[in-house]
Amino acid sequence: MTGIILLDKPEGITSFGAIARVRRICSEKKCGHTGTLDPMATGVLTIMLGGATRFCELLPGHDKAYTASFRLGTVTDTLDITGKVLETREVTATAEQVKEKLAEFVGEISQLPPMYSAVSVDGKRLYELARQGIEVERKARQVTVYSIEMLSENEESGEYTISVECSSGTYIRTLISDLGEALGCGAVMTALRRTKANGFGIENAVTLEELADAAENGTLENLVIPVEKALEGYPVIKVSAAQAKRFSNGGELDLQRLKYPRMLGYFRIYDPENRFIGLGEIGTGDSLAVKRVYQG
Repeated sequence: MTGIILLDKPEGITSFGAIARVRRICSEKKCGHTGTLDPMATGVLTIMLGGATRFCELLPGHDKAYTASFRLGTVTDTLDITGKVLETREVTATAEQVKEKLAEFVGEISQLPPMYSAVSVDGKRLYELARQGIEVERKARQVTVYSIEMLSENEESGEYTISVECSSGTYIRTLISDLGEALGCGAVMTALRRTKANGFGIENAVTLEELADAAENGTLENLVIPVEKALEGYPVIKVSAAQAKRFSNGGELDLQRLKYPRMLGYFRIYDPENRFIGLGEIGTGDSLAVKRVYQG
């Protein structure tokens, strides 16, 4: 089975655990994902099956969207509610002050990856070091927050819910923690749901239960999204039968024979029968190089 399963990951399970469940349900050994979610987080987890795993890192549209809840006045070691409480502070910030401070985080901002994250430093995952009580120096990263909208507010309890649209690599936990520090009272994330990833929205996602039911009913293929659907952000080049064979065998194609305008970047390649055969790349040379060949 080749294609994409857009999973609505449940709370309390790791991304790797979710993939293992999908692998068993779909009876497909080759499975990969395009970005992890913390165990406490729910929502869109893009899982690639079979030959689609070859395109994991080439999917366009890496911007993401989240719904997140947080509480002012609490600081934990993981920056979310699952961690050890390090401090409890007095909260004096009003809801209006929270909104004003949130607005300052829209745009390009610098973030320090949390110790409890999958970022690697010298070959070690940060969360592995954090569990050993080791804290290491991390490099700040530039990320972009496109928008933040307040969805609900409770000034009395200091609890809020926001929606965030941001670039890939943005840590919502860190955003909330930095907000708390900016307000002077600290803050901790209490819930997180990813509502968009790789150009797909939560409305297209299925639960593990729905996936299992479809497998039992013989309708599993109806839930598998063709890999080319996720690559729609790339332009199309159609080739002849001979060129399609050459490309599929790993051979480069002459741009002059393709009679295609020179444009640098990735392209979806289709054969004369309009079947997707892979992803090619035009660089500064005179050929279309094979980037990935589709294996259905």
